[in-house]
Amino acid sequence: MNNTSTKEQKHFWTFGGGFFFYFFVWAIVLTFLPIWLEEQAGLNTSESGFVFSAMAFVALIYQPFFGVLSDKLVFKKNLFGTIVVAAMLMGPFFQWVFIPLLDINVIFGAIVASFYLSFVFYAGVGVIESYIERASRANGFEYGRARLFGSIAGATASLVGGIIFVMNPYSIFWLGSASAIILYILMFTFKINTNHLERVVGENSVPLTKETIFNIFKIKNFWMLALFIIGSACMYDVFDQQFPNYYKTFFDSASAGTTMFSRLVSLQTGLEAIVMIFMPALINKIGAKKGLLLFGLLTFIRIFGSAIAPNALVLSLVRLIAAFEMPLLLISIMKYITGSFDMRLSATIYLLAFNFAKQLSIMIFSTVAGTMYTSMGYKNSYFIISAIVLIITIFSIFSLKNDRITVEREAASYK
Repeated sequence: MNNTSTKEQKHFWTFGGGFFFYFFVWAIVLTFLPIWLEEQAGLNTSESGFVFSAMAFVALIYQPFFGVLSDKLVFKKNLFGTIVVAAMLMGPFFQWVFIPLLDINVIFGAIVASFYLSFVFYAGVGVIESYIERASRANGFEYGRARLFGSIAGATASLVGGIIFVMNPYSIFWLGSASAIILYILMFTFKINTNHLERVVGENSVPLTKETIFNIFKIKNFWMLALFIIGSACMYDVFDQQFPNYYKTFFDSASAGTTMFSRLVSLQTGLEAIVMIFMPALINKIGAKKGLLLFGLLTFIRIFGSAIAPNALVLSLVRLIAAFEMPLLLISIMKYITGSFDMRLSATIYLLAFNFAKQLSIMIFSTVAGTMYTSMGYKNSYFIISAIVLIITIFSIFSLKNDRITVEREAASYK
């Protein structure tokens, strides 16, 4: 028994390390990308919005294939490793490729960059997360507790990134490459406990067929989940894309705002890591559906609160709500999918109902939001975005099917 526990603990730290180094790349690049696009690439808010829209559009091409391929590969590392190798090229891409492409044409540069960045981030993240989520079930540890290393990475990257970005804006991308190299080496230490594969595929061990995969689109709850993601998680991302630029307006200088924002994000992600420790137990108690709805409510409060914040202190406090939002979403969505759908299709459903739906809506709303920021300002735009989140969250109370945990608890109450 102790030997088994020791092995599971070893698995936990290994996969936790995988999360750390992947999300270090994610955080060090995407946290400062809006500022870099404005200050180094010289793009305005509309052009920056187009860059993010292009990334989201290309992710739509990748995600259906990534989902099906992930479910077929199960624990083979082919796709996982390819994404990590691509991440290793982050420094060279931004140092020598991206700016010349933008100089030729902003649209052309955005499209080329989107194929690369979407592969590593917007589409690649689903592959990384679904792989480690399956590994957590096979190896017998809580996915959420391994995922907290991603939050720790975010806090570390934000703190370090804020310092080195001011000194050299290109250094963040090279640090991302270094993190990806470590992840590539660590990937070879991943071990899977094959004695508990029923935890991964459920009771149905029949190989996946095209018919099984396409039957997903006949499930009403699949579409209701996608709608909720569009109205909540998408708006979360659209809001966050150019929030650093809004935050800087509360300071006397852009550099002071950038430095303070990096510290704030570091504090937020540090709190996020602490919350992540306790979040699996909370979701196990209240159910994944209620966890998703609570995420939607907090997202509304944060966006609306940012619009009415009178000063930098209040805006910073409102920003810290995100420390509770992301753990709620990450744990709830994984538990909701495995508790409401065929386990064999967990990666496909995650990449379609979550990532695909989110990126499709981001593709649309990033450009719309960028135009809104230019025409009506950040605050009025935030009022509209927060209203969308609230309406969809209220609708989802009635439209989302209860997950397995909630159903079992309700059944027990009648005994």
